[in-house]
Amino acid sequence: MEIRNKLLCGIALAVTSIPAVAQTETAPPAPAESSPWLLVPIFNQNPKLGASFGVLGGYLHLFDEKSRPSIFAVSGQYTNTDSIVGGAFARTSFDQDRQRLLAGLLYGNIKNDYADYLGTGVPLQNNAEMRSFIARYTYRIKDDWFIGVQGIYQNFFIAGETEFDSQVLDVLGVKPYKSGGLGIVVQRDTRDSEDMPTRGSLLNLNNLAYREALGGQDNFDVYRVEFRYFMPHGDRNVFAMRQLNHLTNNAPTQTRAPVQLRGYKIGQYNSEYMSSIEGEERLRLAERWTATIFAGVACLYGEGAGGGGCAESANLFPAAGAGVQYILKPKQGIVLNLEYARGKSGNSGVYLKMGYAY
Repeated sequence: MEIRNKLLCGIALAVTSIPAVAQTETAPPAPAESSPWLLVPIFNQNPKLGASFGVLGGYLHLFDEKSRPSIFAVSGQYTNTDSIVGGAFARTSFDQDRQRLLAGLLYGNIKNDYADYLGTGVPLQNNAEMRSFIARYTYRIKDDWFIGVQGIYQNFFIAGETEFDSQVLDVLGVKPYKSGGLGIVVQRDTRDSEDMPTRGSLLNLNNLAYREALGGQDNFDVYRVEFRYFMPHGDRNVFAMRQLNHLTNNAPTQTRAPVQLRGYKIGQYNSEYMSSIEGEERLRLAERWTATIFAGVACLYGEGAGGGGCAESANLFPAAGAGVQYILKPKQGIVLNLEYARGKSGNSGVYLKMGYAY
């Protein structure tokens, strides 16, 4: 699972006694450091991709003592529906954690089989191919406040498996597209760790303005407002909370705000706006083992969700689940996470991945 994860603690002291001669003491050996390499299995089971199996390989690096751990990784997955997903990403912190850079490349050839696409009650099978690149740079301007820029470019192709499926896509306005966007990022980050926070909070405000001048086919806007809070309690237990708002303006059908809770298929349910809230209890079972119990609800509203907004049960998407985690790298806070989540209308998922959900 991990190529090597071993930490040698303590100091060995060797003393040689020589009769009628003074004792001599050897210098203590330096503690061995854990390996910077990661090799993590990935498994997902959900109705969108079926059962997917893959692996993530990464390299951890600390640029300086005040910066947070940086990771460089590649991953790939193959599913029993003959879908392929792969990518490479880097998340870095450097210059005494004054600068942070996130970048990623993604390729996917995905075969979907929806029982109820976009809440229309119509089953749909399609093939979707996507290539995308995203980058975000932030700079610490004062205390825990960061400001920066982000950009994305993606090429998305979608086609129905049958003539009926293609007609459904046409009726719903789902079509192949290219999109390119730029935006601004404002963050306040007081967390003690990005991967395994035990206290603090994260406020994240950002936007992406997709424009034809940036290589896209449509002009539309996406705004995200997110707040995460982490509260320690008991014997190294943590309560985590996340509130997310995903708002779009003039976005094509396939790029509207989706339900983003564990247990649901990204893209099956979406609308002009989406807001969600979820809470998670993270229980420390042993030195390297934790368990999670979580629940949340998402709401779709605006154009595409029908009337009534969040007062209508049809627009509400609850989810709950539990999981167990193994801490691969205690110093860096890297965990291997196995979770099960269930939503409404038979939606569910099993996930084996690196890191907590948020």
